Amino acid sequence: MGEEELVTMKDRIKALAAANTATVIEWRRWLHRHPELSQQEYGTMAYVAERLRDMGLEPKTGIGKTGVMAMIRGGKDPDGYCVALRADYDALPLTEATGLPFASENPGVMHACGHDMHTSSLLGAAKILCDIREELNGNVMLIFEPSEEMYPGGARMMMDDGLFDEVMPNEIYSFHCLPEMEVGRIGMRKGRYMASTDELYWTVKGRGGHGATPHLSVDPILIASHIVVALQQLVSRNAAPMMPTVLSFGKIIGEGRTNIIPDEVKMEGIIRTFDPQWRLECHEKIRKMSCGIAESMGGECDLFIDYGYPPVINDDACTQQVHDNGVAFLGEENVDWLDLRMTAEDFAFFGQKIPACYFRVGIHIPGTPFCNLHRPNLMVDERSIEVASGFEAYNVYMALHNRIKQ
Repeated sequence: MGEEELVTMKDRIKALAAANTATVIEWRRWLHRHPELSQQEYGTMAYVAERLRDMGLEPKTGIGKTGVMAMIRGGKDPDGYCVALRADYDALPLTEATGLPFASENPGVMHACGHDMHTSSLLGAAKILCDIREELNGNVMLIFEPSEEMYPGGARMMMDDGLFDEVMPNEIYSFHCLPEMEVGRIGMRKGRYMASTDELYWTVKGRGGHGATPHLSVDPILIASHIVVALQQLVSRNAAPMMPTVLSFGKIIGEGRTNIIPDEVKMEGIIRTFDPQWRLECHEKIRKMSCGIAESMGGECDLFIDYGYPPVINDDACTQQVHDNGVAFLGEENVDWLDLRMTAEDFAFFGQKIPACYFRVGIHIPGTPFCNLHRPNLMVDERSIEVASGFEAYNVYMALHNRIKQ
């Protein structure tokens, strides 16, 4: 295919994205009104499957309990080459505070991480790709993933349930919305991009008693406090300066009273980094420091480490392709190279098996205050849906045209 034909296809995809925008926004608003928590996405699964059937596809449902997969068979498919697109669609346990007319109708549950935008954009891309399927130089796998927000994560659950048993994609792509980035922009990073994540659960045991006679007790609150402070040295004095590492505590509960020292304290936190060997060393150091401090103060410490998602590692060639296609589709001024992020994503499991790129799409409404993900007042500039659906379709079309991993 010549350069002129590629330009014509780019313009055609842009026109289709624009023509579909109102419909895709309707899909997004339905999803936003009907959010479902991880491993409970039965209504979402049914809705997505119905939209795919409307496009003439034959979705498979119930993969990984509540996931959906569908194939678009290209008209130019000599050897079964396949590019996969993935979106996640679970919501969060938050009460919405946006005041939107299509706000959540499910009390205490909200799409506060943009997964409704991800899913509707992938449906929009699927609609475009169905319209141009005769021009596709291969096949497209559409993956709608549940339970991204809850370990072990929908990616692994779907793969364990046979997602790739019949077709193993040659490349896979996904994106996440980015509130810091204005609508109309995308960004990406080669190689290491997002951190591994492990959850930490401590039970610090002492001997409770009256707050006025602490010498007769073994105070687990004091022990827990020493553990919290000491473990900050894990990052400042044990992690190499060139190895990003984050250790954070998110929950500390000692159920005593003003004058009651409790018997135990429970704590929860996370450890995030990028290097697999250092990750394991972190676990051992956290365990030794926690238990050692507790024992030295007359108490005990039990630590459970829930081994979570690996780091997101973007394939260099796939990421360069996303960059170059972004420049062609959106203009060089709207494409950014991004820094490392200490957030985590179970898309990493896909990237361990298939050359992958996980990129970002801007959703910030110009002139409005910044609101981060996982907040009850998160707002999405819906113009980002046309950008995302059009670019996803274009990137897949070009990936099949270029076949960079053949």
